[in-house]
Amino acid sequence: MDKNDMPHKSELLLPAGSLVKLKTALLYGADAVYAGTPDMSLRTQSQFSLDELEEGIAEVHKAGKKIYLTLNLYIHNEEAEKLPQFVETLRRLKPDGVLVADPGVFYYLKENAPELNRFVSTQANICSAQTVKFWQAMGARLCVLGREVTFKEMAEIRRQCPDVALECFVHGAMCMSYSGRCLISNFLTDRSANKGKCAHCCRWHYKLHIRMKDGTVRELVINDENRNNFEYLLEEDFRPGEYYEVVEDEHGSYLLNSKDMCLMPRLNELLEIGMDSLKVEGRNKTEYYAGVVARAYRQAIDDYYANPREWNGEKYMPELMTLQNRGYCLGFHDGKLTNISQNYEYTRTLGEWLFAGSIIEWQGDEAIFELRNYINGGEFIEFLLPGGLENRRLVLTEFEDAESGEITPRVSAGQGKKIRIRPNQWGEDVAKIKKMLPQYTIARKSQALKGENAEMYARKQAEWTELCQK
Repeated sequence: MDKNDMPHKSELLLPAGSLVKLKTALLYGADAVYAGTPDMSLRTQSQFSLDELEEGIAEVHKAGKKIYLTLNLYIHNEEAEKLPQFVETLRRLKPDGVLVADPGVFYYLKENAPELNRFVSTQANICSAQTVKFWQAMGARLCVLGREVTFKEMAEIRRQCPDVALECFVHGAMCMSYSGRCLISNFLTDRSANKGKCAHCCRWHYKLHIRMKDGTVRELVINDENRNNFEYLLEEDFRPGEYYEVVEDEHGSYLLNSKDMCLMPRLNELLEIGMDSLKVEGRNKTEYYAGVVARAYRQAIDDYYANPREWNGEKYMPELMTLQNRGYCLGFHDGKLTNISQNYEYTRTLGEWLFAGSIIEWQGDEAIFELRNYINGGEFIEFLLPGGLENRRLVLTEFEDAESGEITPRVSAGQGKKIRIRPNQWGEDVAKIKKMLPQYTIARKSQALKGENAEMYARKQAEWTELCQK
């Protein structure tokens, strides 16, 4: 596609689970953020107070960016009683859009707050042009497509629905239920996924047990002696002769554990068809996650628009690989999922880098660095420069407590632990450093994976490379 023929520029949308995460996302290139308060949304773990939310909205608008608030739960009668008061709060806050899933809530907003832009949440499971047309006729300004939509379907929806904004997910965790509408957590923990309280039961460690003839239940232990003696297979009534293997090893069994979505290798396709908003999942992730993902996708998007013919997604993957992850997959983008999209071996996240901390403020020429991990004297930390993919490394041989002034050869995170970095420790002009590393700049430290973790990480990397080359 010729550069002059390209549609308008797609928006990069990041989650903002707290005021710090919001400001970090903006610093590293987000065009817009989405946030919510604990009440009346799927963000019950939101760290925003109402005052902080007001401050965040002002900060976003001052930067010329956008913020969308969530009202996307499916309401019961008790929530319906709170709706008038909550909507009045939304009218006062004046967000750039409100994400809604419940048709009753959508209608209430239409009747009682018509000035608010109504967006349809992914919880509404929009998977076709017909459904987009329905919501558009109801007054929706934007529709978030379900993660189940393939790129082929997405392109057709875009063709049939040119006059409504479309949004899709490009990065983040995948849900084994239908766009997050899941009852497993309700059954096992009495925590509703549909109210933002999911216990992530699909990622739990499950063990095989057998019931003996006398009624006792025993764990079926898989060990070196019996590992190769038998296999466990499922057969479904209407598919006789088709056997599905149930696997457990010394780590347990993770039958429902999806890898994380990463559409960076296919980002050019989404930009070419003119998707209006590219959404990153991760409302409960750290500000480090928000900064790294925003920076990588910001650079990738800008590079595409500057030179679409020469664009290559491989350039940006090393940055995304610095995040702790379960292994990456393409979700449903290419169509039918394969075994490469599942992680049957472990549920923990792995990565060769850790969140070291962030610069929370500058006191004159002294940086106040809040720790999020331990740091040893002589170990380098790497600051991520906003506005590109370059980094700045710093080695400290000792650490000064920002409050007590105590000097130690090693520091650990905890209870808002902060250190003071003095001008002479940078090794160059501090005025240049302050411009390079503004407030909310994040930093990381390397972590050597060993033994089994290193083997698993290498295998997931190889599977990802194989997937992207197909």
